[in-house]
Amino acid sequence: MDNLIMMLGWAGLYGPMALGAIGSIIGCAIAGQAACGALLETETGHGRYIGISAMPSSQAIYGIVVMFALNRTVTPDNAPGLAAIGLLCGLALLFSAAHQGRACAAAINVSKIRPEIFGMSLAPAAIVEGFAVFAFIFALVISAGVPA
Repeated sequence: MDNLIMMLGWAGLYGPMALGAIGSIIGCAIAGQAACGALLETETGHGRYIGISAMPSSQAIYGIVVMFALNRTVTPDNAPGLAAIGLLCGLALLFSAAHQGRACAAAINVSKIRPEIFGMSLAPAAIVEGFAVFAFIFALVISAGVPA
């Protein structure tokens, strides 16, 4: 049983980074595919489409920071806390990045038709990013309570 607890503790250390990176991969791929389509359909504004497609990459960065905040010797006493914080934060980052990619793809698709609403079309992606920031900040705060 201790081996399972220790394994979960180690998964909790690496989980925020790994799951955040997986979400960023999915989100950037979804938005990037929309950006590639927009490049073919528009004559200008290509840089902003590529820039938007990189927005979901921030969740991988948040995951790296949480991983460093959780980094400590894994013991049977702190492994459950590390697992809970790391894996739940990682899942939040994964889902946030994937859905932010969809919101970015929608922003790209709408702004290629009506470029004047480009800024407003990014609001849903920014809102999704806000939830990733909540998960990030709360994981950092709670990580201080996990024994070293």
